Amino acid sequence: MEVMLKNVRIAFCQTLLGEAEDYQGNGVFRHSATFLVEPGSANAKAIDAAIKAEAANVWLKKADSMLESLKGNSNKYCYQKGDTKDYDGFEGKMFIGAHRKKADGRPLLLDSTKDADTGKAAKLTGAEGRIYAGCYVNAKISIYCQAGQNSGVRAGLLGVQFAGPGDSFGGAGRAKEDDFDAVDAEDDLA
Repeated sequence: MEVMLKNVRIAFCQTLLGEAEDYQGNGVFRHSATFLVEPGSANAKAIDAAIKAEAANVWLKKADSMLESLKGNSNKYCYQKGDTKDYDGFEGKMFIGAHRKKADGRPLLLDSTKDADTGKAAKLTGAEGRIYAGCYVNAKISIYCQAGQNSGVRAGLLGVQFAGPGDSFGGAGRAKEDDFDAVDAEDDLA
């Protein structure tokens, strides 16, 4: 079930923006990102509803007991309490990790500004630095449940759109375009 997350902070997005990473050395390369979600928000309610609906579809009458047995295990349940991690911005939040196999192609990356030619959100490559750990994004993910030996609740990564600036995680500050004046060719840069 697809879920659109609005105005959430993104973390751990290196493999979303750069090269796909070999997950656990097993030859399955993937792009990944983590999204911080305010408990009780519309985003949190949408994620919870999608998880419950998918669990009921896959595990039928066992859905509630399966969900309870998986919660708290980050390898089996993609939606966790941020207080379990000692990372910037996670305290008091929920987080959801979403992934996309390299073989499925890079997730769609969009800017908040419109492309002059198409009138739609401008596409990004990831190299622009527009999306970074700590900024706010809109993200489209898909929630699904797996049955069998690797039972779990997972999130697929479909696309990410820059929504606004935020304090960069890890303490590294960022300059803004407005911090700089245009430089004329005649200006002495020495």
